[in-house]
Amino acid sequence: MKHLLPILCLLVGLGNAQAEPLTLTHQGLQVAAELERAGDDWKARPVILLLHGTLAHHRMEIISTLQQAFSERGYSSLAINLSLGQSAREGMYDCAAPHRHLHTDAVGEVGLWLDWLKGQGVQSIVLFGHSRGGNQIARYAAAHDSALIQSLVLAAPQTWSAGYDEKNYQTRYNKPLAAELKKAEALVAKGKGDTLLQPVDFIYCQQTAATARAFLSYHQPDPRMDTPTVLREVRKPVLVIAGSEDTTVRDLPQKMAEVQPGEHARLLTIDGADHFFLDLYAEELADAAVAFIEAH
Repeated sequence: MKHLLPILCLLVGLGNAQAEPLTLTHQGLQVAAELERAGDDWKARPVILLLHGTLAHHRMEIISTLQQAFSERGYSSLAINLSLGQSAREGMYDCAAPHRHLHTDAVGEVGLWLDWLKGQGVQSIVLFGHSRGGNQIARYAAAHDSALIQSLVLAAPQTWSAGYDEKNYQTRYNKPLAAELKKAEALVAKGKGDTLLQPVDFIYCQQTAATARAFLSYHQPDPRMDTPTVLREVRKPVLVIAGSEDTTVRDLPQKMAEVQPGEHARLLTIDGADHFFLDLYAEELADAAVAFIEAH
C-alpha cells in the first residue's frame, strides 16, 4: 500500500474564504464540507465533489486551490471532510488520538454528500479524489452506478502491490507487519475487533492506538487498495492524472498499463508535478479535469 507521508507544510492549507461551510450528521457524528458556488446558477453545470487523502482534510492546499481554480473556470465544488470516526473533525488527524476508523468508511460519507447535493437539485456530479481519496472515490463509484455521477477524476490515486506494505512497514518501523496483523486477526476472530492495539504503529502514526478492525482495514493485504484494479468495476468515464515527479505513488503509470482497467479510463501525466500538484501544476490539473468533464 502506498501511504501519504505527513508533509504538514503541504497539507495544512488556509481554506477558501469564499466557500460556504456545511455540516451534516452521519452515524451520530458531525461531518463537514465546504461548498464553493460558481454563480447563482451553480446547479446548472456538474458539481465537483472533492475528497482529500490519507488522514488529511478538506482545507489542505491541493483541495482549497482546486476549489478556487474550478470556480474560476465556472464549476462549483463541494470539498468534503471525512470524519475518520471523530465528530466535527478539523485539520490533520492527530496521530495521538485512537484510530477507530476504516478505509471503507469513506464510501458511506461520500454517499451522504451525494444525497445532499441531489436534495439541493444538482443533477450532475463529478467525483474527484486525491491519493487515498482516489481509491475511496473509485470504490464508491464501483458500488454505486448512479445516473447522478457524470465522471471521475482521480489525482495520484493510491496503488497497491503484493508485498509492498510489508516491506514499507519493516523499513519505516523496523518490525514485521505480519506480527501486528496476526494480533489484529486474532482479536477480530474472537469478536473483539473494537479492542485497541496499543501502542501500535499505524499508517504513518508511530506508537499510537488503533482498533484491530482499523488496523486490518488499512494494513491487511487487499488488491482493492489498488485503484487501477478497482476501475475495472467502474462504468463511468475516468481520468487518472499522475505527476511525473510523484515519489509517493511512484508506479501509477505502470499499474495502469499492467491492469488495463478499460477504455472508459485514461491516464494523463503532468510533467514536473509531484504528489500534491503545487502552484502552477494545480492550474494544469484543473485545466485537464475541466477539459475531461466538458468532453463527457
